[in-house]
Amino acid sequence: MDPDFNPSRKSLIKNKWVSTAASIWVQCTAGSLYTFGIYSQLLKSTQGYDQSTLDTISVFKDLGANVGILSGLLYSAVARRCGPWIVLLVGAVQCFAGYFLMWLTVTGVLPRPSADLMCLYIFVAAHAMTFFNTANVVTGVHNFPSYSGTIVGIMKGFLGLSGAILIQVYQTIFKNKPSSYLLLLALLPTINSILLMGFVRIFRTSEEDEKKHLNSFSLLAVIIAAYLTAVIIIQNILKLTLSVRVFTFVLLIMLLVSPISIAVKAQSDKSYKLVKSLLEHNQISDERDPLDNDDPNMTQYLGAYHAISHGADQVWEMNHSTLQWNEELNLLQAMGTMSFWFLFYTTACAMGSGLATVNNISQIGESLGYTSIDINSLISLWSIWNFLGRFGAGYISDYFLHVKHCPRPLFLVINLAIMTIGHVMIAFGFPGALYVGSVLVGVCYGSQWSLMSTIVSDIFGKVHLGTIFNTITIAAPIGSYILSVMVVGYIYDKEVSNNENVCIGTHCFMLPFLIMACVTFSGFLVALWLFFWTRSFYKHVVFQRLLRSLRKSRRIDYDE
Repeated sequence: MDPDFNPSRKSLIKNKWVSTAASIWVQCTAGSLYTFGIYSQLLKSTQGYDQSTLDTISVFKDLGANVGILSGLLYSAVARRCGPWIVLLVGAVQCFAGYFLMWLTVTGVLPRPSADLMCLYIFVAAHAMTFFNTANVVTGVHNFPSYSGTIVGIMKGFLGLSGAILIQVYQTIFKNKPSSYLLLLALLPTINSILLMGFVRIFRTSEEDEKKHLNSFSLLAVIIAAYLTAVIIIQNILKLTLSVRVFTFVLLIMLLVSPISIAVKAQSDKSYKLVKSLLEHNQISDERDPLDNDDPNMTQYLGAYHAISHGADQVWEMNHSTLQWNEELNLLQAMGTMSFWFLFYTTACAMGSGLATVNNISQIGESLGYTSIDINSLISLWSIWNFLGRFGAGYISDYFLHVKHCPRPLFLVINLAIMTIGHVMIAFGFPGALYVGSVLVGVCYGSQWSLMSTIVSDIFGKVHLGTIFNTITIAAPIGSYILSVMVVGYIYDKEVSNNENVCIGTHCFMLPFLIMACVTFSGFLVALWLFFWTRSFYKHVVFQRLLRSLRKSRRIDYDE
């Protein structure tokens, strides 16, 4: 037992529940990537860019936000010895530097830079997100190894919501001043991360009712998403006064503060159980088998458990891979497996086409005759759909893995099939198609983030999780560059009439989105292959590893 653990002030702030709350708050301001549409027109007009140049800049934004190898390596090097706070600090510095230079540029304080230099500014700003995301997601997986899908869904979900949260801050304080929004992006995420980074830590504890409290965080995330959706819709139907906007914003802040109450409740329950067990002199011993318990959630695993070999050193060899249930693969070992490259390709298809959609959503809406209010609604609601995908995919895949013994790659197959339908709907541009299509693509784009991260954790382990999943996400900017610049931007500029800079009509984006539908369909086929490739591995390795983790969590272990 940890001698420092007691129902004291120290235990109330030094625990994994407070760490989770702090990570959620950092994630709430880290998603500036998804609000590019707010200031993209400002960049285009003040810097004199055409659509292809603007798409190139957006690709560097995507490149910065998805090439997270450095953040993964830094986390692996310092997290265990010094803590994840160093990763968050490096991210904060980059966030401030990138967005502050962009703000100085668009306001005329600095002379107009070349497009290459602007690409560098936005790359640095967006690169900060990889450090925020790696620190929070990987720490969450370390703290809750039995429910990696749920915690990844929570962290990725709040990151997805952050775009809508930042837009609410913008519309309340800096409405119709996109240059001021760039200054907000330079300051708010930076200050927030520096204030909270000391609370984000790894705690090696296992508790009996982790799922209960994680479900509370999940419920809160859904409530915040529903509230933001309602506010966004009302704002676009009615012209709200400043006082009403301030009131709705204050309610949002109150909801965002709520995670600390869940953290306090979780820690209080833990303290109560410890004190009760000490008083009764009935602490749970390591020799006790929790499967003897009558808990219905555990007995669900009993039949499947007996169907698996009990050898502790058993190795499942599949398709010349050597993945052990207790083995943690590093990056080079992971890259030597087919599963890595299947995930890489499906990520390029799903995330690349999703980024191409959100980066051009303003221009798509303009070409189809949507009003500026409609377009701003689409940008804001994208964050909500992104959240639903990130949160839902993690939570649902965890449920089916635990209860139905369903391998996670199956959800990757379903995800890419739905995304293909979404791209086809946007391509044909019938009335309301952009709304429906953006919902499907946004949800599937968010789902890809949670599914890819948790599948990497399942197959390759969590020790080098940050490095491996950040390497795979390099596929996103590669796919985004090909689809945004070489497909969408190129075809759009070809469709623009002479002496004009705007294309109007369904023909502007029909061909690009049909091409993206074909790309995501090819990703669907590869994901289907990944499902069959790893099905036996999940049955004989991942499920056994999960059982061992659950057995351990049934013993209330307070050691750090």
